[in-house]
Amino acid sequence: MTSPGTDEAGRATAQVAEQLRGVQRLGVAYSGGVDSSVLLALAVRALGAGRVVAILGVSPSLAADERTAAHRVAERIGAPVVEVETHEGEREAYRANGPDRCFHCKDELFTRIGDEVVAAHRLDAVAYGENADDVRRLDRPGARAAAAHRVLSPLAAAGLDKAAVRRIAHAFELPCADKPAAPCLASRIPHFQIVSPRKLSQVEKAEAALRGLGFGDLRVRHHGDIARIELPAEDLVRAAGEPLREQVHRAVTGAGFRFVTLDLAGIQSGAFTGAFVGPDARDPAPGRPGDEGPSDGRG
Repeated sequence: MTSPGTDEAGRATAQVAEQLRGVQRLGVAYSGGVDSSVLLALAVRALGAGRVVAILGVSPSLAADERTAAHRVAERIGAPVVEVETHEGEREAYRANGPDRCFHCKDELFTRIGDEVVAAHRLDAVAYGENADDVRRLDRPGARAAAAHRVLSPLAAAGLDKAAVRRIAHAFELPCADKPAAPCLASRIPHFQIVSPRKLSQVEKAEAALRGLGFGDLRVRHHGDIARIELPAEDLVRAAGEPLREQVHRAVTGAGFRFVTLDLAGIQSGAFTGAFVGPDARDPAPGRPGDEGPSDGRG
C-alpha cells in the first residue's frame, strides 16, 4: 500500500510534467533549499535525468556550507549541477541594498543562465522554485526578474504550496526535507546599508560558528559593530545561559563583530523587507521560519 505522501508526490509529478509539456531540456535555478530541490526532483521524474540540469549561482552571498549541501542533495536526486558565477556585487543597485535588492540578484542570475548555460546545455526552458504561497507574498521582488526572463514556475502553476512541497520532499526522502529556510547572506544587512564582501563574510563566519555550537535555524543580522542574533524562541534561553553564552559571544566576535545581542522576537522572516511592503506581505505566523529573499532559486 502506498503512503499518502507517495500518492501526492505521484500527482505532483504528473502536474509538473503537464506544466513542462513540450520542454525537451530543462535548467532548474537551484539552491539546495527545499523548493528548488523538490522542483528538481519532480522535473527529473517528469522528463528524465538526462534532460534536466541544476544551475547553482555562486557568489559571496552564498555560504560555503550551503553550496556543499546543494551538491549533496542534487547527487541524491540524480541531477548534474552546473555552477554559474554571478556578479551581482558589481551592480550598483544591488550594493545599494534597497527593498528591490532581490530583483537585481535574480536578474543577474537569470541573465548569466541565459548568456552562459542555455546554449551550452541546449536548454529550451529554465524554471525556478516559486511555490503557490510565494505568489501571494509582496516581498519577493525576485519574481519580477523571473517574469522578465520568462522563467517558468511549475510548482506555483501546479498549485503546490510550501506544506505540499515539504510533504513531497519527505516522500522522496530528500536530505533537505526539514531544512529551515536559508535566505542569501545579503538578507542579513538592513536595507540602504551597503552590501559588501566583508559584511557577507562576517555574517557567514558568525552563522557557521553558531551552527557549530548546535544552533540550526538562525540569522545573524549585521548592524555595523553589532551582531543581532535571531533564534527560535526555544533556543534563546540556551544561548544566553552558561556554558553557551560565552561560547556564542566568542564565536560572533571572532567573525569581526564588536557587540553581540540576542533578539527576543526570535526568527523573523523578511525582517527588513517587510517594513517596506506592509504587514500583509509578512509571514502570517511571525517567528515561523519562512522563505525570504532569493533563498530558493538561488532558490
